[in-house]
Amino acid sequence: MNTPQLYDFLAELTQHNERDWFQEHKATYDRLRPEFEAAVGRWLKQMAAHDPALVGLEPKQCIFRIYRDVRFSRNKRPYKTHFSAYFSGGGKKSNNPGYYVQLGPNGQTLLAGGMYEPDKEQLARIRQEIDYNSAALHKLLQTPDFSQYFAGVEGEKLKKAPAGYPADHPEIELLKHKSFIVSHSVPDATARKLDLDTYVPTVFRAMQPFCAYLQEAIDG
Repeated sequence: MNTPQLYDFLAELTQHNERDWFQEHKATYDRLRPEFEAAVGRWLKQMAAHDPALVGLEPKQCIFRIYRDVRFSRNKRPYKTHFSAYFSGGGKKSNNPGYYVQLGPNGQTLLAGGMYEPDKEQLARIRQEIDYNSAALHKLLQTPDFSQYFAGVEGEKLKKAPAGYPADHPEIELLKHKSFIVSHSVPDATARKLDLDTYVPTVFRAMQPFCAYLQEAIDG
């Protein structure tokens, strides 16, 4: 994948986010999109060796469209200004723990994962796992492989303790989470030079124990 060309195209799209410009430059997009799809396939192959849930997953099941759904949005710009994909058992539409990659200029490059807004039952099970087995979570969060890329658990939180847990619970800040996300941002200058075929799977391998912890929690 020609990463500099991808970023140049997306930077121009940021400045000209309109259908006429996109149609004039569609040949460039049509060349870059299959390159990204091929890269996703290579990343998947490496990741599936460490996460069995990804075995058999195809790139098209993971990649998001560049076209924005503007029907219910105040932002009427028709195109996203990044390329992105989500790797999870069941593909991008699943509600399982997974890995998200986003490539784009102006600070948009991101490797993230975990669970965004788990449903009520999943959330209850994750909180129960933290209550019973927080030591395992803290251990994986503190490993050198993990901590070199991720600062800790992110995501929207409740202002107060969730129902059933006391405000002075030793893990109350983790229990307040409504999403359980970790993320690693990559500066533009670095992203343009990276060997993404090595870097993306390496970062996701460091994230895999976190996703496994969440998966085990929701599986019960």
